[in-house]
Parts: sequence; structure tokens; C-alpha cells
Amino acid sequence: MPPLLKRLESRALVLLLGAALAGWAFLAIGGEMREGETLALDRRILMSLRAPGDPSQPIGSHSFQEAMRDVTALGGVTVLTLVTVVAALAFVFHRKLRHAAVFVVAVLIAQVGSEQLKHLYGRPRPDLVPHGSYVYSASFPSGHSTLSAATYLTLATVIASLEPERGTKFLIYAVTVLMVIGIGFSRIYLGVHWPSDVLAGWSLGAAWAFLAWIGLNRLTRPAREPAN
Repeated sequence: MPPLLKRLESRALVLLLGAALAGWAFLAIGGEMREGETLALDRRILMSLRAPGDPSQPIGSHSFQEAMRDVTALGGVTVLTLVTVVAALAFVFHRKLRHAAVFVVAVLIAQVGSEQLKHLYGRPRPDLVPHGSYVYSASFPSGHSTLSAATYLTLATVIASLEPERGTKFLIYAVTVLMVIGIGFSRIYLGVHWPSDVLAGWSLGAAWAFLAWIGLNRLTRPAREPAN
């Protein structure tokens, strides 16, 4: 087997392991949540982001609170839909049809999977503090955390696969990870999710992103040379 194909096979194994670990983490958190094991820590973290003696008031200035609402919008359906459509069109315009297909399919699967899991677990939203953002679905897993991780990490992977410079690749992933973390934190800060919801969402979204990465490698790998 040529050295390049060997490296691709090794990478696929690493990515598969990453997807398996992320999926296991999600299931483990879900199991602990159902048994009530996460509730004490969830409450402690949620209340630590509230003014002492006044659970209705988040810590931080009004401008910071508004900034958190702006950050949380980055993981909302409207923004993620726009990002998906624009990015997919950009890939198509540059004749990267396989890259566009992998990205769109990953986002759609993550969306459907997140909604089904919300119905399956049926966890109520936090009731300790007023919600700082409109909510209309179950709490576990966090849809914003799941979909932002799946969408932005997959997009970063697709873009990085087309970028030759390692420094630029690192920057792409670093910015993406920070954005995903910020979106998840904003959901806890606004009181609309328990911390375990967000952690589970990150795990689930990362699992979808790993699987998308594997699919991208399979679709864009060099063809095997015929044996002599």
C-alpha cells in the first residue's frame, strides 16, 4: 500500500476512535442524567452564574448579558441555516461537490438526530432561574450545542481539508472550538440549559463531525493503484 494511503487509513482509525469516544460520552452523560447523578453539579454551576441572593439576575453587566444573547444566536436555527446554505453554495461554485454534500448531510443528520433525542430523553428545562432566551423544546441534549458543534466543526474540517498551510488549519480549528464553547456557555448563562445538556450536546455534535470527517476522507481519497 502506498505511504499516502497508509496515512489515510491511520487517520480514519483515529477519527473512528474519536467518534466512538464522543458517542460513548454522550450516552454516559445521558445515563447519569436519567439517574439524577448530574443534578447537584448542574444546579451548583447554574447558580454560580447568578447574582448572590438574586437568582433572577445573571452575573455581569447588561452589555455582557446582551453579548451572550448575540453569541447564543450563532447556534440558532436561523444562523446555522444561513451558514449551511452559503457554505454549501460556495463549495458548489468552486466545484467541490463532494465537500458540499458531506457538509450538508452532516448538518441535516445532526438536526434530525438532536430533535429525536430530545423527545426520547424528555428532560424539562431548568426551573431555578428565569430564562434569558425563548425556548420551546426539551432540554437534553442542548440543540444549540449539538448543532453548532456539528455544523461549525464539520465546516472547519471541510475548509481545512482544502487549506495547505498548517498554521491556517490550526487557526480555523481554534476559532471554531472557541465559538462552539462560547455558544454552549451562553446557553447555561442564559439559564435555558443545564450544564450536562451542553456537555452532552458538544459530545454528540463532535461525534457527527468526526463521522463527517471520515466520510470526507473516504470520498476524496486518492484512488488505489491497481496491483501489478
